[in-house]
This record gives sequence, structure tokens and C-alpha cells, in this order.
Amino acid sequence: MHARRLRASLRGWGGVGAMTAVCALAVVLALLLPLTQASGDGSTGTGGPGIAKGTHARAEEECTDPEKQTLSPSGADGPTIEAIKNRQGEKRKLIVGVDQNSYRWGYRNPNSTGTAELEGFDIDLVHRIAEDILGDPNAVQFKAIPTNQRIPAIQEGRVDMVVRTMTINCDRLTDVAFSAPYFKTGQQVLAPKSSDIKGYDDTLAERKICTAEGSTAYSTLEQGQKDGDLPASADISNTVPNQLDCLVRLQLGEVDAVVTDGALAASQAAQDPTVELKGAAFTTEYYGVAMKKDADDLVRRVNQILVDYRKDTSGGWQASYDKWLSATLGTEAADSEPPAPQYLRKS
Repeated sequence: MHARRLRASLRGWGGVGAMTAVCALAVVLALLLPLTQASGDGSTGTGGPGIAKGTHARAEEECTDPEKQTLSPSGADGPTIEAIKNRQGEKRKLIVGVDQNSYRWGYRNPNSTGTAELEGFDIDLVHRIAEDILGDPNAVQFKAIPTNQRIPAIQEGRVDMVVRTMTINCDRLTDVAFSAPYFKTGQQVLAPKSSDIKGYDDTLAERKICTAEGSTAYSTLEQGQKDGDLPASADISNTVPNQLDCLVRLQLGEVDAVVTDGALAASQAAQDPTVELKGAAFTTEYYGVAMKKDADDLVRRVNQILVDYRKDTSGGWQASYDKWLSATLGTEAADSEPPAPQYLRKS
């Protein structure tokens, strides 16, 4: 599957040493959460063609175009939204699973003053949803969750939704419901600049590759070895709870490469100038907001918010992209903006 290579502006934060310190701080903070409050506006997206190559063959037989399998937009309240609105006092907040370690997506800026509030493209989207549903963009309780806990957190009712660079795919649609997509990306390889790895090809033979547990990246590599697209000698057993942990392992020389969404990889390359993207994106996939399967009214409401946010030319999707992602993905957002949404799910 062909995809245009994501453009990354490799702007450092001070090299490996500084990044390792930031990672250590992030690990400590993760143990202290859940947390609350931040500031921002919103981001959104829409649907379009394409399916991640890493989706399991079984699921591919059962569904196609997973990014289109969502409900049509509606601004009406329903039982899920009413339950959120009926929370009393300090508990009257939208509870959202997010990342706090992904630079420019959901992260605590160590250079900010005061409380080091969560910032980023995903965090903007959360505030936009809270503003629409509860009338207050800051009526949010953030819960930092690792990659492999995104679906359990939704199913167990620990969060109302997850906004955490979460790819829509057929396997996940059996467990959660998704909004229309709000961002387009694809899997890419991240490796040291000095490495002779060239991308998703034979240069990964006999190399240790790191991915996050439960991520699209891991399922893509697993399927790639079954299909013969990835050398059988590539070691894909190096998985971690959080994707940022892969960057730390790469910095420590414990793995040779990282595979993750190109949008995240570009941000990590901006954090550490000793690494870079290798080769073009080799899948096409989309991020969506994940919710409980039976939360139909919430899914419809989020889809309406996404439609409206895309139309907001002064403080909407494009403004959030310009603020957070243009430095790492380039000033032209066309490669990251999904096409117009389609709503094929009827109930």
C-alpha cells in the first residue's frame, strides 16, 4: 500500500540526555494519575477510504473500510450523555483516557510554568468535546492510560471515551465504537540516523523492533511476517506498555528500530535529533475517538462535534494542526486531513 511520506522537521529538545530525563519524569507522573484539567480548544476529522495493512486477515474478511463504520452525526442528547450531565459537583466532568507522553499530541510540557498541564492535538479535541457536551472546555477529568489499556478502560467504564492517537481497525470494532476519523497517518520505521535500516524492507532482517503492546504497529508486523512482507528473522517480540518506552529502548541501544504511526514517529524524531524516519509510510490508517459499543448517542454527538470543528476556520482542526503538528509534519496539512466522512453503521 502506497502512502506519501510524512515530512518531519527534526527539531531537538536537547538530545538523548534531556529526552531520557523527560521520559523518566513521564513515568513518575503516570503512576500518580488520574489527573484533571488542562487548556485548549479542539480538533476533529472525517472518514475516507483505506484500511491498515496490519488488520488481521480474519477481521478483513468480516469488515471493510472500518473508518466508515460509524453512526451519522446528531446534536441530540441520549442516555449516555444525560448520565454525564447528571454528575454532581466536582464529578460533573467528561472522563477521558489520554496519553501524557506523546509530544505534541498529549503531553506535559516540562518547559511550561506552573502545573505543567496537558497539551497537544488530542488534548485540544477533548476540550472541544467537553465544551459542547458540558458547556465548559475544562470540565474534563483526564486519565492517563497506557496503550494496552485503552480498550479495557472503555469496556470497564473507567472512562467515557479514549482520545489517544487510536487507530480505527476491524479488530477493535468488535470491542468498542469509534467516531468518524479525525486524523490520517500510516505506520513508519524510526531508527538512529547512523543505522543502515532503510525502511519497512529487508534491512529489518535480524533486527530488534520495538512496538507498543496492543498497538496497530504490532499487529501490522505480525501480519507482515505471515504474509512475507517482513523478514522472518526480524525480532518483533520487544513490546512495551507505552509507545514512548520504545524510544527510550532505542536510545539505550536495546532495540534497533521502532515501528509506530508516522505522526507519532515524527514527533519523537523532533524530540531526539539522533533518530529519524526511515522510508515512507507503509499503511494508511485513521485515528478515531473510541467509546462503548452501546453509547450510540455519544458516538453521534462526537461525530457532530467533529463536523462542526472541521468547519471552524478560526479555532478548529486546522488551527490545532498549525499549533501542534506543523513543526513536525510540515505546514501543509493535506496529507494528514482525512477525506469527507461516511457513516455506514446504521445501529
